[in-house]
Amino acid sequence: MAATNGSIFGAMLQEFDGAARILNLEPGIWKILTSPKRQITVSCPVQMDNGEIEVFTGYRVQYNITLGPAKGGIRYHPNVTLDEVTALAAWMTWKCAVAHIPFGGGKGGVICDPTKMSKREIEALTRRYIAEIVDAIGPEKDVPAPDVNTNDQIMAWVMDTYSMHVGHTTTSVVTGKPVELGGSLGRREATGRGVMIAARESAKHVGFNIKGASVAVQGFGNVGSISAELLAQEVGAKIVAVTDWKGGVYNKQGLDIPTLLDYTKQKKTVDGFPGAEPLTNADLFKLDVDILIPAALENQITGENAPTIKAKVLIEGANGPTTPDANKLLHDRGVFIVPDILANSSGVTTSYFEWVQDRYGYFWTEKEVNERLEAKMCEAFGAVLQTSIKYKVDMRTAAYIVAIGRVATVTRMRGMYA
Repeated sequence: MAATNGSIFGAMLQEFDGAARILNLEPGIWKILTSPKRQITVSCPVQMDNGEIEVFTGYRVQYNITLGPAKGGIRYHPNVTLDEVTALAAWMTWKCAVAHIPFGGGKGGVICDPTKMSKREIEALTRRYIAEIVDAIGPEKDVPAPDVNTNDQIMAWVMDTYSMHVGHTTTSVVTGKPVELGGSLGRREATGRGVMIAARESAKHVGFNIKGASVAVQGFGNVGSISAELLAQEVGAKIVAVTDWKGGVYNKQGLDIPTLLDYTKQKKTVDGFPGAEPLTNADLFKLDVDILIPAALENQITGENAPTIKAKVLIEGANGPTTPDANKLLHDRGVFIVPDILANSSGVTTSYFEWVQDRYGYFWTEKEVNERLEAKMCEAFGAVLQTSIKYKVDMRTAAYIVAIGRVATVTRMRGMYA
């Protein structure tokens, strides 16, 4: 099942294929796990600020709900397609299964350009979109979250719209909300914290001390900046290089991360940070560092630049930053890669914690959230590492073996409803 015509879903099937073959997955289960359960397409009419009516197309895909309610973000972007949303919903299925949390995989998207819309227009679009899919979502059906170009305010509108339809406040319908509306403490830092944990555990396995280890980070948004901050602060790693959308900085002795964070709050970029040399993304990948963290966009590490990478460990903070051919090249050279569906699964894990807290109506301290996240991430990392060793495969294939195995096992147990 190879990718066809540049299909993102086809690429997911390619990744699925290798692990499914190793598991000797029977044809019937194979068919079930490669078929989305439900794909919803809706039209969302919105009266714009100029009085004209625009009709936006929205999607919600529930890929697999064998382990529990569908879970996945909502993105607002001009390039959203049903193929993309379906692939992302499938990846969420495997990510939740790797994290060993009782969720299936879902994803939503609306074709729009929120950068050209007013706050009122975005709110009107959000409420109409949720009204169109309201029968398909719910705390026990499908639990959305923020994704590209959506945030905690938009999730608050999602929660309010759903609550108005069902006639009572239902905070557990969505995660990634403001703390005041039932959001979880520690959620904003969760993905970066998971990357830090993955880096620490990888260093133990590969055999070097994380304290003083050199780290390069591509992307200094939420995931990259918090990963860098926690690696420096909690385990004593040395962040030597950081790049973002505008430029990058390098200091062999280590960057002062708290000062850099203050600088980026003011300047909106790391470019020009004093006391460091300028650095391009291409040069960042060539650095002789212990750990490389791509935390920007997809397809950043390719067959072309993979041979220049000298890092011992690569932790995927971003979704899909490494192409399949680059992954093979690096693995064959002995680079230890922690794939995205494991490395950044801490985000959805803490979303699960938020959902649990909302359903209980009892909230944990940030310390409790972080302790529970630590336990879940170490459990997931250990399971994937042992599978990698058992089957003599790279960590990406091992993560898929773990995920597909868990979903397939429950699918067999539940049997066929007819």
